[in-house]
Amino acid sequence: MFVDRRDAGRRLGERLRGLQGMEDAVVLGLPRGGVPVAFQVARALGAPLDVIVVRKLGVPYQPELGFGAIGEGGVRVVNPDVVRLANVTREEMAAVERAERAELERRARRFRGDRKPVDLAGRTVIIVDDGIATGGTARAACQVARAQGAARVVLAVPVGAPETIASLRRDADEVVCLETPDHFYAIGAWYEDFSQTSDEDVVECLRQAAE
Repeated sequence: MFVDRRDAGRRLGERLRGLQGMEDAVVLGLPRGGVPVAFQVARALGAPLDVIVVRKLGVPYQPELGFGAIGEGGVRVVNPDVVRLANVTREEMAAVERAERAELERRARRFRGDRKPVDLAGRTVIIVDDGIATGGTARAACQVARAQGAARVVLAVPVGAPETIASLRRDADEVVCLETPDHFYAIGAWYEDFSQTSDEDVVECLRQAAE
């Protein structure tokens, strides 16, 4: 059990000590719950902190099934096999992307304000979330970071479903997960305090890290 996201972040930072001092490392938190965890990791490693804002592109009649993902800077990753099997048309893909792009840009502005995103080109990118159940968002984040030029992608979480963590090793160069319980149930079950992280909490973490 983790006390809260701060405790989880500190313990995750300890596990990642081997990356401390790497000049090219950057820690990216997945909003919203992953950012307080990432804040502690960034502090432990002495690395800059940013958010990675991604949106899954869902098949119109089955939104939980992703045919791709988008990230900032016009990055777009598409799985042609899903597009083909789900018979998604170009028009449908474009409509989904327009809606998700608008929401992505809104969130990025809300979290980061006037600050520019950290350039990932050639860097070791450590993507942090508060836990992983199905892995859809984490997978999208890894793919987007790679498309943005990351030289190495490390996915780091306090707790995750064992089979999902295993599958994500195909998307990241390294996956670090402190706990992979056989009876996973839900992320919140492994925290004493799993209260919701607000937009304001994310903004405050980024502000403190920037200072």
